[in-house]
Amino acid sequence: MTSEVSAVALTGPTGVGKSEWAVRLAEELPVEIVSVDSALVYRGMDIGTAKPDAALRARIPHHLIDIRDPAEVYSAGEFVADCIRLIEEIRERGRLPLLVGGTMLYLRALVRGIADLPRGCAELRRAIDARAAAEGWPSLHAELARLDPEAAARIHPNDPQRIQRALEVYRVAGAPLSQLQRATRSPLQGRLPRWALAPADRGALHDRLERRLARMMDEGFLAEVARLRSRPDLTARHPALRAVGYRQLWAHLDGAYGLDEAREKALAATRQLAKRQLTWLKSDPEIRWIDPQSQGAYDAWKCELRRELIGSWPAARRSW
Repeated sequence: MTSEVSAVALTGPTGVGKSEWAVRLAEELPVEIVSVDSALVYRGMDIGTAKPDAALRARIPHHLIDIRDPAEVYSAGEFVADCIRLIEEIRERGRLPLLVGGTMLYLRALVRGIADLPRGCAELRRAIDARAAAEGWPSLHAELARLDPEAAARIHPNDPQRIQRALEVYRVAGAPLSQLQRATRSPLQGRLPRWALAPADRGALHDRLERRLARMMDEGFLAEVARLRSRPDLTARHPALRAVGYRQLWAHLDGAYGLDEAREKALAATRQLAKRQLTWLKSDPEIRWIDPQSQGAYDAWKCELRRELIGSWPAARRSW
């Protein structure tokens, strides 16, 4: 990897204000925003994802938004391929690619590459499922901890899909999943400086998330979920509908619980997501942390950006 900057990334937990900072920068510099958000790719999921509206997207270029129907799947591998292409195209236009979002799987895949893992083995998966039914997933997680401690540390004992895949990879490849992942290389042709917005006061973030959910409900979030649920080709099992908020409101519409409980569950799930995102970010030693509530935080970030870009992005000299 060269010392040249290929793009810059602004990440952080959900609801922290990443999009506001990105738009502010794009109003001052020749920037195009590339979404790093697994929910924004889906059409018709607007309110619950806090998707930028059409007027803003007409004024400031945004990419990787509304590129899939909710019935379709969009993988980390597809994201990486699309992102690399967009970075090249944006740079060719003399503009700065600004990657913005909190889907850590996407960001990690871009930074570290995607491991060449063995294909799934249906027979082996059935055997693992049978063992889990008899012993419980925490027992299989304990086995994974012996075989691949690094992977087990990242995977929750009650996450059957990821436990199953890690054990499957070990059995098929004869090597730990974490070892195969470490052997991968980033497809980027330059550096990706990345900053994370993370308020020192977690209570302030929780309050912000609560206000955001209330605003979404006022704007018609429940009706949006009802429209999606009315489609005969969509079910709660589709990956798009497992997004926080959508999953809980869908369950309410199915009669699982009342609306007030659905809101509480959605808020709790959103706060849990923010906590997981922060945990992921702490594992990246190159992340630079910013408290967006600190005085002069945005201007300080701009100064850091300038230092990074002068010398590797010619437009920086003209813009600052």
